[in-house]
Amino acid sequence: MQLTSDWHNHSIDSCDDACMKQAEFLADAAECGMLDFGITDHLHTQYNMPDVEASRKAYEALGRHPHYHFGIEVSCVSQWELDEVATGRYDNPVYGLREGGPANTALAIGLTAEDIERLGIEYVVGGTHWPMYCPIEREAVIRDYHRQNMFLVTHPLITIVAHPWWWMGAWKDDDGMYRTDPWLDDFGRIPQSMHEEFAAAARQFGKVVEVNIEAMLIRAPYPASFVRQYLEYLVWMSEAGVQLSIGSDCHSPRYAEIPLAEAASMLESAGLKDETFWRLPRKNAV
Repeated sequence: MQLTSDWHNHSIDSCDDACMKQAEFLADAAECGMLDFGITDHLHTQYNMPDVEASRKAYEALGRHPHYHFGIEVSCVSQWELDEVATGRYDNPVYGLREGGPANTALAIGLTAEDIERLGIEYVVGGTHWPMYCPIEREAVIRDYHRQNMFLVTHPLITIVAHPWWWMGAWKDDDGMYRTDPWLDDFGRIPQSMHEEFAAAARQFGKVVEVNIEAMLIRAPYPASFVRQYLEYLVWMSEAGVQLSIGSDCHSPRYAEIPLAEAASMLESAGLKDETFWRLPRKNAV
C-alpha cells in the first residue's frame, strides 16, 4: 500500500522549530506519491497570526495547485490565556501561557471564522498539546486531556482532531523516551468510556480523527508496546465508524525524510487502507 494523502505538515513559517520550505514540500510530496495534501502551520493564540499570514503568502506564491491545500493547526488553549495574551503584557508568548490559569477554565482556540475567511483556510486541524492548569498526576491529566479532546471534536471550526492522546512534557526519561505516566506504560489506563464518548461525538459532528505518523506511530519517543496499543485504538475507531485521516506532522527540512513506506506497511498490516482515509476535494488548476 502507498499513502496518497497527508493533511498535517509544517513549514519554516510555523512558530516552532519546523524548517521545511513550501516550494520543496510541494515538489517532495508529489515525488513521494502524494495526490492530496496540505500545509498546517501552528496557531496557539493571535500572537502567532503573523506567522500564519507569512505561511499564506508563501502558499500563494506557489500558484494554484489542485491537490495542495492551505490549512492550519490550532491548539486547544483557554479563554483566560487568549484574554491575557491580548493585553500585550507578556514577552514573546509564542506558546501562549502554560501556567497560572484557573482550574477547569473555559477552553478555546485562537482562531475565528473571520480568520478562516480572510486567510482562505480550507481545513482546521485541532490538537491537545499540553495540560490545562491541572495537577501533573496521571488521573488528573487523563481527565483533562479527555475534556480537551471533547472540546475539539465538538467545535464548529475544527475539521480534524490531531493526534489524540499525544504526550510531551513531564515524566520524560533521561534518554528522551516516555515510558510511564500518564498512559505510555499502558494505554488501557484511559477508560474505554472516554474513547466511546469521543468516537460518538466524532460521528455526530462529522469530525475526522488523525492517524499521526511521526508524533504517534514512528519516531515518537514512546515504547513499542504503547505504539501497538495505539494502533489498535485507531483500528477500533475506524471500525466504530469514525473517519480517519493521515497526518505526517512533518517538522523536518525535507518532506522526503518522512517514513511514509514504513507507516503504510504498519497501517496496511492493521487492516487500514489508503482509499478509506479522508481527503479534501481537489481544486481546479488555473
